[in-house]
Order: sequence, then C-alpha cells, then structure tokens
Amino acid sequence: MILLQSHSRFLLQTLLNRVHNLEKAVEVDYNWVEFDDVRYHVQVSMKNPNSFLLSVSLPIPSADTVFCGGLPSGAIEAIKAAYGVLVQILDPPRDGFNLTLKLNLSKLPPDEDNKHTILVKVASIREVVLGAPLRVILKHLGSKVVASDVNRLVALVHRPKESFFLVPQAEKVIVVFPMRFRDSIDIALATSFLQEFVEARRTAGLNNAPPCSWSPSPPQELKGAPNDALSANAGFVTFVIFPRHVEGNKVDRVIWSLSTFHAYVSYHVKCSEGFMHTRMRRRVESLIQALDRAKPEATDTRKKTHSRSFKRLVSDGSAG
Repeated sequence: MILLQSHSRFLLQTLLNRVHNLEKAVEVDYNWVEFDDVRYHVQVSMKNPNSFLLSVSLPIPSADTVFCGGLPSGAIEAIKAAYGVLVQILDPPRDGFNLTLKLNLSKLPPDEDNKHTILVKVASIREVVLGAPLRVILKHLGSKVVASDVNRLVALVHRPKESFFLVPQAEKVIVVFPMRFRDSIDIALATSFLQEFVEARRTAGLNNAPPCSWSPSPPQELKGAPNDALSANAGFVTFVIFPRHVEGNKVDRVIWSLSTFHAYVSYHVKCSEGFMHTRMRRRVESLIQALDRAKPEATDTRKKTHSRSFKRLVSDGSAG
C-alpha cells in the first residue's frame, strides 16, 4: 500500500525553483487544489523577489467542528513553532483563504540540506495547520494527562463539511472515522477494504500497530455526537492510540496518517477499481480473440465452370 506524502509536491517544487533563481526577477502567481479540497495560492512579485506569499484555504468545517478565526485551535501556535522567524502571518489573510503566510527567503540557512528540510516543512503546511489540535491532544497523551480545556468528544475537520472524532483519555486516545462515499461501487469496495484492513492488523508483523476495528453502526464513543455524524454508508473505523505510538518522532507520522486516513482509503479504493476495470477489459479482449479464432472459414459456394473441349472433324473427301 502507498502512503500519501505529508508535503505538497507542487508547492515544494515551486519553492525550490524560487530559491534556486532568486537572482532572477520573475512574476509568480499560481492557484491549485489538492486532495480533501485544500486550496493553495502562491505569489511572488518582481519588486520583492525574496518575499514569497503563500495562502491556504481549508476544507469547509462541519457544524460540530470548532474553528478560531477561520483556523483550527492551536494552528497559530503550531505555525510559529514550526517556522519561527522565517514566516510572518498576515492578518487579514488573502480574500477567500483561511491563512496567508509571508516567507522571507533571505532568512533560509545557507546549508543545502538544512534549507531543503525547511522547505519541505513549509510545503507541509497542511499537516501543520489541520493537525494542530490533534498534536496538542497526542502530546498530552505522551504525558498521560488530559488537558482540562479539552472536551470529552473532539471533532476535527478532514474533508469538506465532514469530521472525524477523538475521545481523549489519560491512557489512550480513541479516534473514530465515519466513512462516507458517494458512488455505490466505492461504498462496496471501501467496506470490503476496511474489513480486510482490520484483519491485516492481526498479522504477526503488526502487533505493535494501533488496534483497529470496523463497525457498520456508530460505536459507543460517538454517543452525544450530532446526528449528521452518526450516518456513514461505509461504516465506522476506530483506532486506539496509546502513549507508545506517539513517542519521539512517531507523533508526526501518527498525526499525518490520521489526518489523511479518508484520503488514503479513497486512493486505494480508486486504485482497486481501476485495477479491476483493467482486468475486465483484458478478459473481454481475450474472449473476443477466442471467438474470432472459433469462427469457421468462409466456404466458396460459387459454382465452378467446367471447360469443354471440341474435336474438329476433318472430311476425307470420299463422301458423296
């Protein structure tokens, strides 16, 4: 299976191109959208080539998700901790976006390895912003405490008008994903995929992975959640995160994996659908070839003309 990268490949490539061509005064103005409806806009003016403006539009949150100033709780603190003096948060952001950052490219370190590491972190702005409240909860899990200002059931946005839910506890954090798909084929494939996903967790090599379960009905942890959250046509997936799963650098992988779990499932569902379509087309082509070989050869029903020879009679002159 393929894990999605935490950074935006197009954003990273744009940053690298800009950094490697700082001496060239060029105008840059790009818009693009990536999975889960996260929209980006980058702008560089010819007057100030060291200034890189990055705007991000997040998925529309559901009614049960709390946004502070258009951003998830803790996002501002997470941005400052991740980027330091490299970025400046512009207030208000660009029209139509939740966040606008001004990057001062002249403050990048001269060492190429460190520079590339920082640019990858900038290209991972989606993880930094959307994963901010999840990071706070998982850090408290590492300390085996529950923050006093955290609700019993926390809703976090991950898709337009859709949320997944966290139940923070001192010894563990329960994460519940209502899985929804529009296409009937996607629903059938996702249901089968998720059940196999749970079974794979029981293999010997995955004993230390977070426990995972699937249910067609809402689990008890969603008691008290809004009615919209209790409807999922592909069931509910539950993970249990323990302190050992967020030790050291593991927390970054856990945050990204949970934040993009629905996109991860959707990706593999579409890949499975494409694979099956390819196999079906090949099967149909082989059957057509077999039918072509089974056709009898065309027989020539035209009547053949038979040649006739005539023997000329020669008179011997004795007649008469």
